[in-house]
Amino acid sequence: MSRQDGAMTSPRRRSATRSVTLQDVAELAGVSAQTVSRVLRVPDEVSPHTREKVETAIRDAGYVPNLSARNLASNRSKIVATVIPSLSASIFSETLTGLSSVLAPEGYQLLLGYTDYDDKREEELIRSLLGRRPDGFFMTGTLHSPAVVRMLTASGVPVVETWDWTDTPLDTLVGFSNEEAMYAMVSSLHEAGYRRPCFVGRLHKGDHRSRRRLDGYLRAVADHWPGAEPRVFDASEYPLTLEAGGRLLEVIRRLHPECDVLVFATDVFANGALLAAAERGIAVPDEIAVSGFGDFELSRLIRPGLTTVALPNTTIGQEAARMLLRRMRGEKPARPHVDLGFEIRRRASA
Repeated sequence: MSRQDGAMTSPRRRSATRSVTLQDVAELAGVSAQTVSRVLRVPDEVSPHTREKVETAIRDAGYVPNLSARNLASNRSKIVATVIPSLSASIFSETLTGLSSVLAPEGYQLLLGYTDYDDKREEELIRSLLGRRPDGFFMTGTLHSPAVVRMLTASGVPVVETWDWTDTPLDTLVGFSNEEAMYAMVSSLHEAGYRRPCFVGRLHKGDHRSRRRLDGYLRAVADHWPGAEPRVFDASEYPLTLEAGGRLLEVIRRLHPECDVLVFATDVFANGALLAAAERGIAVPDEIAVSGFGDFELSRLIRPGLTTVALPNTTIGQEAARMLLRRMRGEKPARPHVDLGFEIRRRASA
C-alpha cells in the first residue's frame, strides 16, 4: 500500500471489465473486509479515523455496495413504491418532496410510477412494483380496481392511501374529502352572490378525484339552487394544460353565456382561463368569475389571484411517510386514518 500526492493507490490493477469489490476497498484502505462491511452497516461502531480511511477508499475506488444482496439477507428492500396519477402537476411534486423528506433520513428510496389516470395502467404498474419487493406503498386515491385491491391485500405490504377519503381504506389513510372540499367551494361562491355556476373538469374513467369533486358540486347545486339544472362540462378531451384552460373559457362562454362563475376541478385549467381572460380583455370577476382546486404556486401569484381550494400538499407526504414508517416497523399507528382537511382561499377572481 502506498500514497502518492495524498491519494491512496491500489497495489494491483483491476481489470477494466471487473466491478470493484468489498475486498478491493479493504486493500485500498489497509483494513479487513469485515471492517469495510461494518463501516457500511454500522458506521457509529467504527472509530472516526478508520471510518474516514474506509470512506475515502470507497470514494476513490468508485465502490457501490450490493444493496440487493444485503436487502435479501435482511428481507428489506428499503424501497417505497410511489404511485401518482401525473408527473406534470406541481401538487404531487410537493407531496413527494414531503414524503422523501421523512423517508430519506431513514434510508428509504422512492420508486416512482404514474398511472396517467388509467385504471388498467395502475393495475400493470402495481404488478410490476410488487415484483421489486417494496417495503411499502404510497398510493394516490382510494378507488382501485378489484385486481389492484387483491394484489395489494395478498402482498401483506403496508399501504398508505392519500389524496381522498373513504370509510374502507386498504390499510392506512392520509387525506381529505374531495367531495366535501368542492361542496364547500360552491357554498362559498353561493354566499358571495353567484347564482349560475358551471363545473368544468376532466371526467374520464380513471380520474376518480375529479368525479368526487363533481359529486360535491352536484350536491351543492341541489342544496343551494333547488330544482336548477346543474351546468357541467366534461373536459376529458382537453389536455391538462394552461392553454387548454384558455380554450375552455371560450367554449363555456359560448355554450353557457348566462354562466357567472366557472368552477374548475383543477387550478391548471382555472389559471389558464385567467391568463386567457387577461389577454382577451375579459374582466374577471365582473364579466365572469373563476375558481379552482389545488392552490398551485401560480394561483397565488397570478392577477387577479385565484379563488381556490387549498390542500395540505406537502403535509400529506410527510404524514403518509410517518404512517408508513410505523407500519414497516411492524407497529400499529395510533391514528391509522388521518383527515388533514382543506381550506377555501378567497381571492380576487371570484
